[in-house]
Amino acid sequence: MNGGRMMKKSEETKAAAKKETVKKEAAAEKAVEKKEVVKKEAAAEKAVERKEVVKKEAAAEKAVEKKEVEKKEVAKKEAADKKPAAKKTAAAAKKMTAAAKKPAAKKDEAPAVQEPETGKGYEFLGELDEYLFGHSVHYDIFRKLGAHPSVKDGVHGIHFAVWAPHAAAVYVIGEFNGWREDDIAMERHGEIGLWEAFVPEAQVGQMYKYLIHAQDGRYLYKADPYANQAEMRPGTASVIADISKLSWSDDAWMKQQETFVQDESPISIYECHMGSWMRHPHGEDEDGFYNYRYFAHSVTDYLKKMGYTHIELMGILEHPFDGSWGYQVTGYYAPTSRYGTPDDFAYLVNYLHRHGIGVILDWVPAHFPKDAHGLADFDGQPLYEYADPRKGEHPDWGTKVFDFGKSEVKNFLIGNALFWVEQYHIDGLRFDAVASMLYLDYGRRDGQWVPNIYGGNKNLEAIEFFKHLNSVVRGRHPGVMTIAEESTAWPKVTDTPENDGLGFSMKWNMGWMHDFLEYMKLDPFFRKFNHNKMTFAMTYAYSERYCLVLSHDEVVHLKCSMINKMPGLYDDKFANLRAGYAFMFGHPGKKLLFMGQDFAQEREWSEARELDWYLLDQPKHRQMQEYVAQLLHLYKTNPAFYEADTIQEGFEWINADDADRSIYSFVRHSRDGKNNLLFIINFTPMARPDYRVGCLKKGTYRLLLSSDEERFGGNGTDRPRTYKAIESECDGKPFSFAYDLPPYGVAILKY
Repeated sequence: MNGGRMMKKSEETKAAAKKETVKKEAAAEKAVEKKEVVKKEAAAEKAVERKEVVKKEAAAEKAVEKKEVEKKEVAKKEAADKKPAAKKTAAAAKKMTAAAKKPAAKKDEAPAVQEPETGKGYEFLGELDEYLFGHSVHYDIFRKLGAHPSVKDGVHGIHFAVWAPHAAAVYVIGEFNGWREDDIAMERHGEIGLWEAFVPEAQVGQMYKYLIHAQDGRYLYKADPYANQAEMRPGTASVIADISKLSWSDDAWMKQQETFVQDESPISIYECHMGSWMRHPHGEDEDGFYNYRYFAHSVTDYLKKMGYTHIELMGILEHPFDGSWGYQVTGYYAPTSRYGTPDDFAYLVNYLHRHGIGVILDWVPAHFPKDAHGLADFDGQPLYEYADPRKGEHPDWGTKVFDFGKSEVKNFLIGNALFWVEQYHIDGLRFDAVASMLYLDYGRRDGQWVPNIYGGNKNLEAIEFFKHLNSVVRGRHPGVMTIAEESTAWPKVTDTPENDGLGFSMKWNMGWMHDFLEYMKLDPFFRKFNHNKMTFAMTYAYSERYCLVLSHDEVVHLKCSMINKMPGLYDDKFANLRAGYAFMFGHPGKKLLFMGQDFAQEREWSEARELDWYLLDQPKHRQMQEYVAQLLHLYKTNPAFYEADTIQEGFEWINADDADRSIYSFVRHSRDGKNNLLFIINFTPMARPDYRVGCLKKGTYRLLLSSDEERFGGNGTDRPRTYKAIESECDGKPFSFAYDLPPYGVAILKY
């Protein structure tokens, strides 16, 4: 009503209008209150559901809800007789439930792709998919969303599906329709915001994108979050792939993994960035990258020669920028196209397995980049990320943070972890930047972060996410390792969710790494004043299941390579590093070493070039490589190195207090008590010809390794291979023997 006219109304009319306004405001307030109550009730229900999921891994939900879902689908069929092709029977619903929740007997096992009673392939969406996805328990969601070969009414084509709840409309565009933008409209499925389309003309190998019409009128050209292959960068399109027919011949390895016990097994990990490990000769306009298949043969030969048990691959998930090292992911369900196709990547894993090498992937559930084709503001609004930038953005990294309170986002990530394990036979996932997920104030100043409901700085949603994911992944695949890069003192990282732990199988020991490197960088004269840096880690060594790491992060950004961290002149640097590596291998915890550090790479690592393999033409580098290989083979073949890593009985100091001489001596006990190892390590350039070491037992001690051997770069002094411990007190122990300990000398003896 026009304001000018209102001014001329009678006082009675004004009073009536005012009364009506008050009435409307009261009604509006009541509606807001009611909406708030409904919202709180919904939040409470969601919290209860999340708790049930963590405890029971959705098993109870399946039993309770299955009948209701089937009834709804039957009712829908009867009412929707104008769409007979879309009918779902109770038997079909039962099949979908089993496919979504069953434990995978074989990692690459897939459900049947044809449902004869409907004439549609398995990929087509139903109400049960909505329900499971909306409760973050659709563990096979990667078989539904994305682009998959399928069939409809006897016609073969490609089924496309995407989650975009805020979109006004979604179109699929690609090579199959000349990239026409108004040609193939996707149909919205239910209220949760799933869209799907079936395109008979589309074929495997063709590129595509989703054209999303945002509610504000913008057109967004997005890559498929669930795509199994991507266009080679700098292209940003997704590629239709069929990964249902990957070829595997690693049955013996997979069978062995079913009974794999991490804590009692040797685990020595070679951390490797494939694009900079080794390159072909190439021109200025070429990358020179090894193909997955070529790399498989070359790296396997190297790993077997050296004695590593596992390889950890950096930068495999698709990412647009080489300089991110693969830690800013846009294609979580696609092995990067830099090195080949999905079939090529499967070949790499299969080949490694057939030669006894386990495969771990770097995995990035903490954050993702803002690239226009990626997950950021996917449907025109924050979707995969927290809407509040104080939670949804990392100020230091310029990236988005996943919304761990949103069921569909959790399902995206949990499904992704299972995808790599079940589709590509991956043996472990190393979770990047876990601390940034656990703390709401990580990398943020006051005023830049939002406290949780209790006023604290813990991200309660991320905690629940970790418990849920680890329960599902390790529940379905007990032999799979989930490894946390967690850099704080957060408790119970590797304890079970039932005991209020996060459920990881292993944690990077960043505290040990920091103390170790600080000590090793010191001039030997000052080491006696910092003796406790090498002993402190034993005070908490059994609080978690640890992996000792010397990773890529320690040899970049002016931190120097491992050899150039060492003090002294040229020969001293190599002797220092030999002593340091021996201490690392003797210390409780699994092992990880970044590529190049096993032959004393001199330059810092760069993703833009290959390792300096030419250094192996020089004796010192060749000798260092042989020394590390000897340590690795000793580690793998002597159970005392690894089988008691997580129990206090596995380690005992002989002398932890010899600070003045900077000498450490300790024992690694085997479980049977019959094949123990004695370590003696001298961290100064002073020879100790009169050194005597205390022993726990009388008898013969056999020398397994001396760093002074000429083949390792030592002086080559002849020394006995066996030593007799006699009854003579030393280091507070009843027995002892004399050992001529050279400068920076290492001795490992077996008894």
